[in-house]
Amino acid sequence: MAKGTIARLMDRGFGFIKTEAGDLFFHRNELEGVEFNSLREGQEVEFEKGQGRDSRPCAVKVKLAGTETSQAEAEVDSTETDTETEDSGETE
Repeated sequence: MAKGTIARLMDRGFGFIKTEAGDLFFHRNELEGVEFNSLREGQEVEFEKGQGRDSRPCAVKVKLAGTETSQAEAEVDSTETDTETEDSGETE
């Protein structure tokens, strides 16, 4: 996946990602795992390049950089905590 930084956010539900090749448009419908209102300019994101309705390039499948890793680590931590809780509850 390509990486970039959120350059601008517009109130109407779209924004632009700064990439090496220039700014790339994205729409809130293309966000994965994050709400548009929680985004801030300067955040790093990962995305795939797609094509908009007007045949111009745009960003699709946009998500915060490192999101998959963070979620996977959180799931592992949660599983370990659940296991510890079960183990401590079985001492009767």
